[in-house]
Formats: sequence, structure tokens, C-alpha cells
Amino acid sequence: MTQLEHAGAPGEKLPASLSAFVEGMQARLGTSTDIIYRFLTLGPSPAAVVFIEGMADPDSVIQAIHEDASLFGEFTEPQPERCRKLLLERTLTLGKVGEIHNYTEVETEILAGNTIIVIEGSVTALSAGTEALKQRAVEDASSQSVVRGPREGFTESLRENTALVRRRIQNPKLRIESRKLGKQTQTDVAVMYIEGNADPVVLQELRRRLDEADLDSVLESNYIEEMIQDKQYSPFPTVYNTERPDVTASALLEGRIAILTEGTPFVLVVPALLVQFFQSSEDYYQRSDFASLVRLLRYFCFAVALLTPSFYIAITTFHQEMIPTTLLISLIGQREGIPFPAFLEAFIMEITFEVLREAGIRLPKSIGQSVSIVGTLVIGQAAVDAGLVSAAMVIVVSITAIANFALPAFNVGISVRMLRFVLMAIAASFGLFGMIIALIILGLHLCSLESVGVPYMTSFAPTRWQSQKDTFVRLSRRAMKKYFGQN
Repeated sequence: MTQLEHAGAPGEKLPASLSAFVEGMQARLGTSTDIIYRFLTLGPSPAAVVFIEGMADPDSVIQAIHEDASLFGEFTEPQPERCRKLLLERTLTLGKVGEIHNYTEVETEILAGNTIIVIEGSVTALSAGTEALKQRAVEDASSQSVVRGPREGFTESLRENTALVRRRIQNPKLRIESRKLGKQTQTDVAVMYIEGNADPVVLQELRRRLDEADLDSVLESNYIEEMIQDKQYSPFPTVYNTERPDVTASALLEGRIAILTEGTPFVLVVPALLVQFFQSSEDYYQRSDFASLVRLLRYFCFAVALLTPSFYIAITTFHQEMIPTTLLISLIGQREGIPFPAFLEAFIMEITFEVLREAGIRLPKSIGQSVSIVGTLVIGQAAVDAGLVSAAMVIVVSITAIANFALPAFNVGISVRMLRFVLMAIAASFGLFGMIIALIILGLHLCSLESVGVPYMTSFAPTRWQSQKDTFVRLSRRAMKKYFGQN
């Protein structure tokens, strides 16, 4: 092994020689042009300031050193340890200043956007917090919009996100545990909870899963979500995600645990229950009677989005006797000349709508909405006029799509979209009897799910009467005084 390779060995102590330190850094981080080595003098002692251009703003550090140049000029000979103590105790008045002793710590600090100060003759360097990454300003949460309520949404900055939550919960028992995940990315992750509210068993289980998460990289919170969820192949999400600070604060007050990830505005919340995906933050900013009505409407829309196409296929294929005579005659007239069976007709329309939905998302915002709306209207009308599908099927698919959009949680909407195709195939093969059996199996599957060890169907199975105050309906504020998980 050459001396240059050995200089950058992991965990090796820093050399006293400034040139050897620079060689070790270049062996470890390469000769990237954005890593800046700025050499200066502290009186008779040579020193260097090391930082990554664009990630760190070392101007405050360099300016502070220049302002105190007279203090270092009093030394008649190099005194690196006294210079280091003087920097640490008097010159560097930043909020985050610390000592580092090996190359691993230097690498961690400099890649985090901090500035490293190294003095010739000292084996201890200093790290100053000078992160200068430009972050997106706090804006409205685009994926969870509300009519009434806070307009703030999380950003890609972890510390800014924790501050948004702390501003809402000024509780000394609010705890934040930091860790790094991803062998290559070393992404900062924060686990946030309120001590005394969060279940210690759930918290310990979450810590274990995060410790066992063998990830090469973490670029978004979904990387972590897939590693901590209980079942990998369930269509239903067992980890809740939100980009609203008020939703996260409410979850913490209920006893849940939030997982914040650097680089994404989406925060994970566990344990997640099925009822949570039908609740919106706006429910708690409106009167309880109106909020209850809207919540019941969401449950109804869930059933409509899941069952309407398959129910239509079943009754038109196997159970025509269930259709009123007048409606049956109208449906027969519409289907006259349609070359496809009801299942294939519904399948084609559902696939077409899914394609239009995805196209509307991927296209530029200026034309995406127009293309999706015009495409739906034009294709639907043209398909009816061409005799490929019936007008009734267009109505069924449209109602289904609109009901799907009424669900407040996007990931539950995805679950409904996947299950809808399965139920359509079962209805086309076995009719209503097959649908009933499929729904029973679906109910058993939901009852078998857990979220970090907590039953997914809590409030329903097992039944908790205290929790019924905020499941199908939301009672008044005076009636709800218990935290999540209490009986």
C-alpha cells in the first residue's frame, strides 16, 4: 500500500502535517474541482480552510479569522494548539463548532456542508456549521390541499421540517432521534415522537427495523417505507405519508411516530390504521357535523370506486333479473351492436382512463389538464358513437374515477385501482357470488395486516369504543380527549 493510499484510510487519525492532510483528503475524496482548499496563516502558523463549493458558505469563518488576525499575530512562533483553542473559544462564534480527530469524521462533516479548519502541527481539526444549500421555500402542500387550514407544506430540508413541527408542538417531551441510512448516500433521517404519548413497544420495534434496514441508498422516504412495512405484497399501505406539518403534529399528539428524511417533503407516520386514510386534516378545522358528513361520503366513495364496475359486470352478465325492467330494456338497446362482453368493455375503458390519467400527470402543467379533460370527453363520445362501448359503461367508469379522486390519501386510491381490476375479473367469471367471496377474503386480509405491530383494523377489529368518536364520524371537540391507542 502506498503512502498516499494509507493517508486516507478509514478511521485513521489526522496527521500533524498540513500537506499530508491535503494528500489524505485527495486520496479519499479525489481531486474534485468543487472541493476547495484555501490556505491562510494564523500568525506564524500555516492553516487551511476546506469546504465544498455550493454546499458550504465559509465566508463567515474566513471573515472571523481575519478580524482576529491581531490575536494570532501576538505569537512569535507557531503554537498550533493555542491557535486551535483560540479559534474554538473566541473566534468562531457560530452555533455549531466542534473538534474532529480522524478522516472519517472529516469526510462526514465536509459532505454535510460544513467547513473544516486545519492547523499545521495539530492532529485535531475544527468543524464549523456553514451549510449553505439553497432550499425550496415553504409552500402549500400540493398533494393534500384543503379549503380551510394551514397552507404550509414540508420542504426538502430535514432541519426546516423538524422546525415546522416544533413550532406547532412546543412540548419539552418532543424527542428527535437522528441517524444515517444508506451506505453510499448517508442520508440524514430523524425519528420524531412525544415521550409519554408514543407506545414504547412500537418505538422499539421501529428502531429495530430501521437498524436492520440494509439500504445502499436513500433518495426518498419510500426507500424506508418499503423496509419497515409489515407485508411486502399487500395492496394496502401500512405506512402513512404526508407533506403537511399540521397532520404530522396531530399524529404525534395521538401517540404516533414520524420519520423525516433529508431530501423529500414527504414524512412517514407509523403506526398507520385503515381509518387514518379516510381522515383529512380539514375534518378538524370544520364543524363536527359537516366533517362527519364528508367523512361518511368518503367511505361511500371508497365502496363506489372499488365495486361499481364489477357490480355492473356481474348483474349484466349473470343477474339480469335484479335490473328493473325499464332499465334492462334501455341497457339492452344500448348494448345492441357492441362487439365486446361487459368485462372486456369495462376493461378497455378503465385502461384508457388510466392511460389518460398518467398522461395528464406527466405532461407539462400548462397542457396536461387540458389534454386529460379533452381526451376523456372526445374518446368517450367517439367510443360510444363508434359502437365500441355503451353509454352506460362510460357513465359507470366516469363515476368510478370521480369517486376515486374523492379519497384523501393517494396511496389508498392506488390500492383501489389495483383491486378494481381483480374484482372485475372475478365478477365476469363468478358473478355476485364470486364478488361476495372475494370481499370476505379481502376483509380477512385487512384483519391480518399490522403496522409496526399494531392491528391495521384497530377501531373496527379489535373494536375500541373510545376510538369510535373519530372513525366513521367525528364527534365534537369536547367529546374527544383521549390519545390514540387508549381505551
